[in-house]
Amino acid sequence: MEDNLNCIYRVINFMEKNYDQPVSVKELEDISHYSYRNIQRIFKYSCGETIGTFQQRLKVENAYKRILYTQENLTSIAIEVGFANIASFSKAFKQHFGISPKAARQSKEQLLCGGAIIPVTSEVLLEPEIAYLKPVQVYYQSINTCYNNEEIEVLWEKFMENDFPDSGIEYFGVIADEPLIKTEINCRYDACTSVQSGNKKLPSKMIFGGKYARFTHHGSYETIDDTYTKIYSRWIFNSGLEFHTLLSLKSMKIMLKTKMIRKNN
Repeated sequence: MEDNLNCIYRVINFMEKNYDQPVSVKELEDISHYSYRNIQRIFKYSCGETIGTFQQRLKVENAYKRILYTQENLTSIAIEVGFANIASFSKAFKQHFGISPKAARQSKEQLLCGGAIIPVTSEVLLEPEIAYLKPVQVYYQSINTCYNNEEIEVLWEKFMENDFPDSGIEYFGVIADEPLIKTEINCRYDACTSVQSGNKKLPSKMIFGGKYARFTHHGSYETIDDTYTKIYSRWIFNSGLEFHTLLSLKSMKIMLKTKMIRKNN
């Protein structure tokens, strides 16, 4: 497992050297040897924060060192550590430290007390059920949100107000990652059903068939990150596969159905 963490250490080292520069998806893929979708999730569930959050933390922490030990003005510091302007820098700094850059300079308080980021792997190895699913046409409603969000439950409550039959129907939750390096892993979440609503015409699309690894999460959305951690910080390293995630709800259980594709490396 230690060898498998090398991809994360490569990303950490690269971000530490280039925290003040825009980082592209291709750079992350080249460094980690994983797709963007996978290295973002592996990093989050192994390190406890997204790559975007890590980069922003490096920016404000390096800025604070300059505030403490140099006489540079705050605008220059903001630009040098990678912020577009003093306003965005001040907002990020206050969110991280709880005080403004100006107040930090005046107080000279030692705010830097966090340790280095150390990736870990899950002690629990989940073994998925391998399933072969046929393509299915679904009818859906969407929201943009983060993975672990009660907005998803609200979407399902509204979605189930549609006129669906009581039997012979399947429900799916489809997640599409937002392809940007951000402080939160955001997504478009689609609540889907295999049957058109009787009282409202819902948009439709196809869910592709193929080979899936099916993981079962027991519990609410508040604890779903625990299951993702077991998948992305343990199972994926041993699988030799990459995947896209399809989240399925059926019989009041959350089924993590993970579509797998072979890695290029």
